[in-house]
Amino acid sequence: MKNDFLVMRNVSKSFYGVKALKNVDLTIRRGEIHGLVGENGSGKSTLVKIISGILQADENSVIEVDGFRYQKYNTNNTIQKGIQVIYQDPSIFPNLTVAENIAFNKIIEKGTKFINWKEITRIAKKAMDRIKIELYPDTLVGDLSLANQMLIAICRVITTNSKLIIMDEPTSALTSNEVDLLFRVIRILIAEGLSILFISHKINEVLEITDRVTVLRDGEKVGTYETKDLNYNEITYLMSNKKITESRYIFNNEDKEVLIEVKNISKKDNYKDICFKLYKGEILGISGLLGSGRTEVALTLFGMNIPDKGEILIDNKPVIIKSPIEAIKLGIGYVPEDRILQGLIMEESIGNNMVITILNSLLNRLKLINNRKKENTINYWTDKLKIKCTSSDDLVKTLSGGNQQRVVLAKWLVKEPKIFILDCPTAGIDVAAKDEIHKIIRKLANQGIGIILISDEEEELLNNCNRILTMHKGRIVKDFIVKDDIKKRIN
Repeated sequence: MKNDFLVMRNVSKSFYGVKALKNVDLTIRRGEIHGLVGENGSGKSTLVKIISGILQADENSVIEVDGFRYQKYNTNNTIQKGIQVIYQDPSIFPNLTVAENIAFNKIIEKGTKFINWKEITRIAKKAMDRIKIELYPDTLVGDLSLANQMLIAICRVITTNSKLIIMDEPTSALTSNEVDLLFRVIRILIAEGLSILFISHKINEVLEITDRVTVLRDGEKVGTYETKDLNYNEITYLMSNKKITESRYIFNNEDKEVLIEVKNISKKDNYKDICFKLYKGEILGISGLLGSGRTEVALTLFGMNIPDKGEILIDNKPVIIKSPIEAIKLGIGYVPEDRILQGLIMEESIGNNMVITILNSLLNRLKLINNRKKENTINYWTDKLKIKCTSSDDLVKTLSGGNQQRVVLAKWLVKEPKIFILDCPTAGIDVAAKDEIHKIIRKLANQGIGIILISDEEEELLNNCNRILTMHKGRIVKDFIVKDDIKKRIN
């Protein structure tokens, strides 16, 4: 059809004999916002790499762009045809200005040997005017929010002849207001005739912004659907082939045993006068915008951000937590927000990542690793947390996001913590994996572990927490108990 910009038919891709994609069809129309969804490992990333020319599809795959069929398709073709990718990390240059970042692609394209600073500013202002945003051209990008960095990345790609922009998890670290701003910009681009391929694990956003949705499962296309004909439950079923039912964790600890109490802790430029109690078997939620101080409080409890004043009590005894080692000795575990950079050693095996917190307990009399004890521990937690892997000797980077997160959980559960801090534990994983992580969290709470759950997602907090603290500008501004009718009352 004349209105089709990208047409892919029978696209397959194999890695060492394993099919990552199997005869996938995809059509993206001009002026369309097309959603691409699927569980981790469904083939989304492989398909994006083929569209962008980074990977070559297997033989007999058909790719047509703007009416032209390619025999060999690579990055030169995608650049010529105006296909650009913006990842969740927008790949900006933090040490360069707004104008320099925006004009970068255009300057490279021109092959200019000498820099014309007025031209750079003109290119940047034209791009910003096009999507109706205002940023000071001389500001260093490293000083800006992630949302503004994402907008700069969009400005950069539209300085060239962009026709299809692929956005891969663009909202993963954005607040709801920032997501609204991004969606406004996307709609401006669509009105100009550009096409957007929007990839996200956040199903509600896919339902809000897209015109059509293609669903992948296990490397195969399930189907392409008009978004208006779908709802949340239907998409999750198509992705996972499972019915995921919403339920809520009920906290029934009548004894109200306090595991940790925080009294008026403050840290300059981080947070002020933070007070709360965490009870045995409770899941305590903390919400707030990025920069609200929520992660800084979590780091304080784990000994990585010592407060200027205030008091922390564990089992009703005052403690001073000056390091993660001290926090671990006190029975505190911490799953960080970024599992790749902070939670895992990506070049190490799955098994080694699991037991890294208990190496001393695995030593024999000769101070050597007791391999049988190590393997028994790894096998136990692999089975208990249902970690899907070929072998625990495989590198942890080979796992899907949901399975990587299970490994992070295992790393701390082997320590048998009394208090477990989870900072956005389901960020960047699909709905089925998210549901499984929630079941694990609830089971841990039922076993008496006190859990602090930090999240950007309202549904995650309401369904799993019995109490939620809301932080704003370093302070707790709201503390409420979650009841069955809470959704109606807070909306």
